Amino acid sequence: MVLYVSETNNFQYLRLDSDGHLRVYQWVEGVEDITDDILTGSLGDCAYPLSCGNYGICSNGQCTCPVGNDGDPNYFRQLDFRQPSLGCVEETQMSCQSPDRHLLLELDNVTYFEFVPVLADTDVQSCKETCLKNCSCRAAVYRHNSSMSTGECSMPSKIYSLMNIQKQAVSYNSSTFIKVQKLPESPPTSSRKKANQIPLIVGPILGATVVFAIFIFLYVRFKRNVVLEDGLEEDGEWENSLVLLPDLPKRFSYEDLKSATQNFDVNKRLGGGGFGSVFEGTFLDGTRVAVKRLDRLGQGRKEFLAEVQTMGNIHHINLVKLFGFCAKRSHRLLVYEYMSSGSLDKWIFHRTSEDALEWGIRKKIILNVAKGLAYLHEECKSRIIHLDIKPQNILLDENFNAKLSDFGLAKLMDRDQSQVMTQMRGTRGYLAPEWLSRKITEKADVYSFGVVMLEVVCGRRNLDYSAPEEAENLLEILKEKAEMNELVDLVDKCNVNMQRHEEEAVELIRTAIWCLYVDPARRPSMSTVVKVLEGATPKEHILDFSFFMPTGQAKSREDLVMDSAPQEASILSGPR
Repeated sequence: MVLYVSETNNFQYLRLDSDGHLRVYQWVEGVEDITDDILTGSLGDCAYPLSCGNYGICSNGQCTCPVGNDGDPNYFRQLDFRQPSLGCVEETQMSCQSPDRHLLLELDNVTYFEFVPVLADTDVQSCKETCLKNCSCRAAVYRHNSSMSTGECSMPSKIYSLMNIQKQAVSYNSSTFIKVQKLPESPPTSSRKKANQIPLIVGPILGATVVFAIFIFLYVRFKRNVVLEDGLEEDGEWENSLVLLPDLPKRFSYEDLKSATQNFDVNKRLGGGGFGSVFEGTFLDGTRVAVKRLDRLGQGRKEFLAEVQTMGNIHHINLVKLFGFCAKRSHRLLVYEYMSSGSLDKWIFHRTSEDALEWGIRKKIILNVAKGLAYLHEECKSRIIHLDIKPQNILLDENFNAKLSDFGLAKLMDRDQSQVMTQMRGTRGYLAPEWLSRKITEKADVYSFGVVMLEVVCGRRNLDYSAPEEAENLLEILKEKAEMNELVDLVDKCNVNMQRHEEEAVELIRTAIWCLYVDPARRPSMSTVVKVLEGATPKEHILDFSFFMPTGQAKSREDLVMDSAPQEASILSGPR
């Protein structure tokens, strides 16, 4: 690895921290400051032993606990639901004295931060059976290529952090089977004789106990003022607070959504993101929907409220429609319209020329996204900044009309506000440079849109760590090609149709460059971008490319929230 350190007059040093991160620090006026996280750029945020603590599953920089094969969340719980990165703990401690009560929880597309094969050329069943017979084995990690009948098996005896993988980003398939103790059965019913004795024993003290409990309850209710991280009180109070929100969409019962998704059948699972899973559902009247289920209590609560409030009050042809939601105790679900062609990333990061999109469709998708963003920024009562514009959050219908989805990270700005201060949120590779100062405007979305435009036209990811080192960062290549007036080399040449429209594609690349200025004030508004795409107004003529700073090299701080790349698509429907 070659390490490039920017020139500075400040004292800098390199340190391997206890969390496994290799960071560059500098002293600025007596204050220690992080300037770079060396390994994370290539490994991702999830490839560290304690990124999500013991048994935590890291996905897009978010941490969840393993659930049962039927979605049962009772095998593990978070040590602190306000700090998911601390990890998870078993609800029922595993004992080697009762191996007959051991079982394996299957976690598809999940792997361990290290892989040490102990069985080679084996099948998945043999891998699982060997782990069940070995008490020191805490998980069976099975990796294979095209067939599950031949692969390698690793059996770690200690489980630190697990991590989700994206199939198209790695050369292997992986399944992890976590060993757990079966949940205890309900105790047997007491005999009639013992049951009859219970009232005789507790009767004399029952009245006093009830009175005492009432006083304790009233005292605790009066004194308790525990406010969670997202500003809402616990359990029922959080649920009841939804009643106070104005203009909410339809509220569904949990039973209705459970029925529509066939009890959240794994075969109905369309995908998942950092906060939960998405399932295809069908109501009794035949309406198809996408049901987004937040899997863990206390996690994603703020994002859930943001999405209900934001999507429940806006309507636009290029925004995915929110039909309603469900908030019942630990169950939090969002019900969206079903988008039959899935997310954009499945179509632009193609493997063969047969599934590559033609130029006309790509151009339409870019215009659709631009119109959706222009509506959010300029036509709503409060300006809405999406803050997570990426191909995984752009969904396509059967005619490849594009709609923006996933407003869990959205931020509202009053019309009289020039900017907002907020913690970093979004996805590595799509983050605007101004995130380093935390002073954000809607121009942060414009920058992310510029990156997406490039990916659509070029047919590759901005940050592609599977490519040679010199070709990992698309924006670095863009700067070189722009300075040499060779932008045509970047156009996706996957099929004849794309090659026939190279000149038009180059013009869209120039529009994308306009959106990528480091200075947000120099970027166009999304309404201006729409006019340029429709040919109603000319774009700015750009001659100076020294403005450029790749997002992949942006400096990060420990207290900023950033998703890793590559990441599992956050989608509301699967590919057709």
